[in-house]
Amino acid sequence: MLYYLSELGDWAVQRGWTNDLFKALNVFSYITFRAICAGVTAFLISLLFGNLVIRKLISLKFGQPIRTAAEVHKLFELHGAKKGTPTMGGILLIGSIVISTLLWAKPENPFVWLVLFSTLFLGAIGLYDDWLKVSKKNSDGISSRLKFVLQCALAGIFTLFFLLNPQLSATAQQLYIPFLKDPLVLGMGAFTFIFYLLVIVGTSNAVNLTDGLDGLATGCTATVAATYAVLAYVAGNFKAATYLQVPFVQFSGELTVLCLALLGACLGFLWWNAYPARVFMGDTGSLAIGGMLGSVAICCKQELLLVIVGGVFVIEAMSVILQVASFKTTGRRIFKMSPIHHHFELSGWKENTVIVRFWILSVFFALLGLATLKLR
Repeated sequence: MLYYLSELGDWAVQRGWTNDLFKALNVFSYITFRAICAGVTAFLISLLFGNLVIRKLISLKFGQPIRTAAEVHKLFELHGAKKGTPTMGGILLIGSIVISTLLWAKPENPFVWLVLFSTLFLGAIGLYDDWLKVSKKNSDGISSRLKFVLQCALAGIFTLFFLLNPQLSATAQQLYIPFLKDPLVLGMGAFTFIFYLLVIVGTSNAVNLTDGLDGLATGCTATVAATYAVLAYVAGNFKAATYLQVPFVQFSGELTVLCLALLGACLGFLWWNAYPARVFMGDTGSLAIGGMLGSVAICCKQELLLVIVGGVFVIEAMSVILQVASFKTTGRRIFKMSPIHHHFELSGWKENTVIVRFWILSVFFALLGLATLKLR
């Protein structure tokens, strides 16, 4: 919305109004300026309204149910004190992202609305999931089948959006293989929907699995968001994309604003969510921000790089897959418990130690992902 101030400045200058104030309004046309402002705005909203949201969630008795001692005795000993900590804090995250995006992003950009829709859609699924857990007072929420069907619907919307847009249809069906000096492009054709589904389901569920310790998913999301802010800006800038040999994608530069809004929202939320957490994001937040990261990766054609940049999320998801596969085929467990952050907890690591070390890994993976830009 504030982007239009730059057009007001241009309009005034064209009519001979040379006041420095009107000339200064041109700064609102720059993506970098608006992205930084979006990050600051989202941070301040999360920080300033956090206490209010927490008190409201407590008054509504939206406390996080904890697995009972009968389910996982050792984990109950470690996390039993967290019972009753308000959940659904993802409302604060989503609200911060949406408000700052509406203020600072360019409204005509279709990717802005597509990513916001994806975030709100998955956030609504997570909100319903959290509501079921709170109302039933146990850790069972929405069925995995229903969740998957809804995620399939979102992937279908993404596919139709790109295929029905003449400017984006050809690029949308191409899979860019990173890490190569001469970019390798594979045509996906009919597999476009399946690929989008894998990205959306994979990222939203992986972040959801990571959200098991205070601030763990929030901190890791912040580093991935910062990295994709850079990748989106490069992909949307023809000169930068050509120089770094990454696919130029029209409209993707504006996603820098959304990524920094996500970064700011995560940093503000981390103020309340850091150990010991006063509020949990719940599935409301984890599904939404995970889906947002996947949506951004699709839009700027850096889907495969998400495997490296979001390395912590990949490790968490793979630990669950391997644990289930091993138990079903051999009857044995690879880890003491999955996702893998619980394995380290049960191995004697303090919760705060696990969190900080995973944050360190997340920063490392983000830097590794950025380094690939110069390997091409």
